[in-house]
Amino acid sequence: MTSTSRKAYGVKGAPYAFLLPATVLFLLFFALPIGYAVWLSFRKVKVSGLGLGAGARREVWAGLENYTDALTDDELVAGALRVLGYGCIVVPVMLGLALLFALMLDSEKVRLAPVTRLAIFLPYAIPGVVAALLWGFLYLPDVSPFYFVLEKLGLPQPDLLDGGPLYLALSNIAVWGGTGFNMIVIYTSLQAIPTEVYEAARLDGATPLQIALRIKIPMVAPSLVLTFFFSIIATLQVFNEPTTLKPLTNSVSTTWSPLMKVYQDAFGKGDIYAAAAQATIIALATLLLSFGFLRAANRRNKQEASR
Repeated sequence: MTSTSRKAYGVKGAPYAFLLPATVLFLLFFALPIGYAVWLSFRKVKVSGLGLGAGARREVWAGLENYTDALTDDELVAGALRVLGYGCIVVPVMLGLALLFALMLDSEKVRLAPVTRLAIFLPYAIPGVVAALLWGFLYLPDVSPFYFVLEKLGLPQPDLLDGGPLYLALSNIAVWGGTGFNMIVIYTSLQAIPTEVYEAARLDGATPLQIALRIKIPMVAPSLVLTFFFSIIATLQVFNEPTTLKPLTNSVSTTWSPLMKVYQDAFGKGDIYAAAAQATIIALATLLLSFGFLRAANRRNKQEASR
């Protein structure tokens, strides 16, 4: 091989050399665990006799048995319904507030925009477990300053950790922590809109409200789709908030959400095979919902572009 060919080969192989570390890390810490979980989902433990002695417990092929059990598990279905109700509160409220804050910060009349932007984003920087603990103690009547103020004012003191208000309590934690991130995404998209568009609209007599509704929101639609996509995934994988609040109330069971059910089966009952099947089902549901939503959004964008 000549020096010229070696140099050409080295130049062509340089991108792959840069990608190699990331590829190795992806395979070791992402693809390999997923593949192992899928493999475990098709296995089960067969117990012979009393389960004592060598060879009494052995791993065998289960086929789709774990998946059938998971799809007919009342606790898993109930957890999915609870998460659905939780998501119907979290996603619209969080994205609505994020869009509202982004539009307000993008206004020319706003003051102290950097400080306000940091204050809105700051809750996102707090770990989810810490945020859930902070809000959990604020929900407890015996230690919460809010209940103290309500008592002094003679106002009713609702129990936010029981019954229907529990959904609002959990949703509040998610909205408080996630609004800032979504606001930054939408605000960044607003900053990328050319100022000439706003100037042309003002020359046509458009008011700030009309500019926001007819120009800004349609032009940041891709960012809204992206934030909605992230919010759906986060909702389906809710785990930190109910798990952290569980010691504070009896209303949160160990299987309140699908991921809590997976954790309970894997580490509480020791059935990693059923847990792997349930985790695979959750991953597939997330993938299908995300793919379906993105495909619908792309189809709508193509229809609008063709007009």
